[in-house]
Order: sequence, then C-alpha cells, then structure tokens
Amino acid sequence: MDARDRRSAREATAGSSRAVRRRPRDRRAQIAAASAEAFGSFGYHGVSMDDIASRLDISSTALYRHYPSKYALFREEALRLGALSEEAVRLPEPLRERPAEERLAHILDALIAASITNRRSAALLRWQNRYLEDADRQILIDQLVTTDAAVRALLAQSRPELEGPDHSVLAAAAMSVIGSISDHHVSVPVRPLTNLLRAACRAVTECELPPPGRADTESIGVSEIPLTFKHELLLERAVELFHERGYPNVSVEDIANAAGLPASSAVYRFYRSKGDILAAAFRRAADRVSAAIGPAIAASDSQEQALTTLIELYVTGSFAERDLTFVYYAEISNVPTEARTVLRNIQRLNVEEWAKLLAGVRPELTAAEARLLVHAALALVVDLGQWLGPDNPRCSRQRVIHLMQIILFGRPAR
Repeated sequence: MDARDRRSAREATAGSSRAVRRRPRDRRAQIAAASAEAFGSFGYHGVSMDDIASRLDISSTALYRHYPSKYALFREEALRLGALSEEAVRLPEPLRERPAEERLAHILDALIAASITNRRSAALLRWQNRYLEDADRQILIDQLVTTDAAVRALLAQSRPELEGPDHSVLAAAAMSVIGSISDHHVSVPVRPLTNLLRAACRAVTECELPPPGRADTESIGVSEIPLTFKHELLLERAVELFHERGYPNVSVEDIANAAGLPASSAVYRFYRSKGDILAAAFRRAADRVSAAIGPAIAASDSQEQALTTLIELYVTGSFAERDLTFVYYAEISNVPTEARTVLRNIQRLNVEEWAKLLAGVRPELTAAEARLLVHAALALVVDLGQWLGPDNPRCSRQRVIHLMQIILFGRPAR
C-alpha cells in the first residue's frame, strides 16, 4: 500500500469514526431509559452518572450536557412514569358513556400496555420513589392517587354491592398484578403476557372477598427478643431501620444504637458489613420459604392442596416480618454480589417449585406463564401492606391468601 492509499484509508477510518460518534436525535430519551433501568436494578444510590454514561458508551461530560445531575435524571423518569399511569386512566370521548365494566376493562388494558412498554424501568417507581425530594414525591403521589381513584370509581360503578373500602382492596390488587412484571425477568411474548395480566386482573376485580378480619385477631404475635441475643436484635433492628429510612441512609452506628450496643465496632463481632446484615436477614427468609416446599408436597393429596398450603405459610411468615418483605424487594441490590447471586438462585428455585405445582393445576399455562403468576401472587403481599397499611383489617391474612389463590388459580382454592 503506497502513501496515498494509506492516507485514504486513514481518512475513511476517521470519517467512519466520526459517523459512529454522531449524536443521535433521541439521545435524551436514550439517557432517560438507560438511567431508569439502572435505578430500577441497582437503586438510586447504587448508580452514578459515570455508570449511566458507560451504559450508553458516552462520556460523563456528554451526559451532563443533557442533565445537570443524577437527581434530575431520576426525577424526570419517575414523574414520567407517574404521568403515564395518569394518562392511561383518561377515557377517550367515545367510551365515556359506555357501561362501567367496559370502561374499567379499557383503562386496565391501557395500564397493562404502559407497564409492558416500561417494564425495564418501572421498578424505579415501585421501590425507589422514597428518594424523591418532598415536593417531587408529592407530585408523584398525586399522579398515582389519580390513577387509583379512576380504577376505584369504575369498580364502585360496576360492583355497587361492595363496601367502599373493598373497592380500594381490589383496585390495589389489580394494580399490583400489573406492576409486578417489573420485579423479575420472566420472558413471555407481549400478546400472551397481555392476555395473562388481563385475565388475572379480571379475576381479581370480579372475585368475592371473604369478610374483613379484625386487626386484634389477625395480628401475629412476635416473641420479644431477649436483650442478650445481640445477633437477633441486630437483624431485627437493622431491617426496621432499612424499612423506615432506606438502606443508604442507615449507618452501622445507627444499627448499633438501635440494638443497644455500646459502639458501632461491636456490630463487627457478628457481621463484616452492613450489607452482610442485609444478606443474613434475606437468607433466613428465603430458606424459610424453601424449607416449606418439601413438607407441603409430602403432606398434600394434590398439587393444588400443596400450593394452597405454601400460600398460607408464605402469608403468615410475611405478616410476621412485614418490614423484611418490603426491604427485600427495595434493597436487594445492596446485598454483596456473591450473596445476592445465592439469594437470587434460591428465589428462582422457590418460584420454579411453586410454578410446577401451578402448572399441574392449570396445564394450559406455559412454564414461563406459571412463573409470572407466581411472582404476581408473591408481590401482592408486600404491595397491599405497603399501599393500604400493614394493619388494615381489609387486608387481613385470610383476604391476602384468597387473593393470591385468585391470581394463581383464577378462582378460590377448592
């Protein structure tokens, strides 16, 4: 190759390089999508601007040209997702005079479509919204209240025989089913996924609820931990703090004080780090769910009976550890990588065992569809407690068990 050919080659390469680096027209939308997915996967505090820039193969300087800060990115995407849910419940003019059942089906379909489209980023909205500043969080709350009110109003019109608070329970259950797909990566094609979510929402909104429980009889007594059991106290107090403030806002010193230890250094006699405390609490809960599977199957005469037993045990355990159930979904990204891999594997195996039982009851479901419904049923427990209050008698154990059966079986257990 002579000098002219080499120069032409260099110019072609440089031209190609410049073409590749040309700023795309939708760069801002790309940044928003990548950041939302990162926040949903690793938590708001677990992601930096450099991380987001790396995902897009751009410099952090280029990123700052579009957004002045990580919070600006976080805020924009959280409020965009809230606005989408608000928009989904606005009925088009031709439908406004249609029967309530038809209008309800339309807005649930619109919410399902929005959830599927934004599946990879919606975990941000479900589990990270506590990190919005107060004024921005109020905007988001107003958006979600509008969405919830629209669903409740149509439920009230289509099911006037129900008491008002029960409209809230069924609306929250349907929204939980729709939102649960952001909590996992089970892959189902869009059309069958839409049909599956639609059928589950319809089963929930049309079901007959058991009578509401009483808070004093439904609450589960938890034995007081002796002050000498520092290992247990650390776990319990740490989870309480993580639930109240969020994992990044809790220090080892905070945990030591809450557990009555003289100094933060005393925590390290039991755990190497704050992340190890979180991992230990999660591992205990995961092992409890796993350990129940074999005995439930062995003691049951059918797959439906075994799965019903597992539902009851899961709800009872979750009610006994309300804070931990929420913290698992919201903070698992903060568990050290190796421990997180172990926890994810245990959860995956647990879900697969439940899904096998469900497929035996409903052979029309594919393996992936059965797993997806199991995830939806499990998410319901934390969503109802979080949205309607952990001690709300309208969300008693018996009612949550019943709604999990509705999601999984499409009917009450026999």
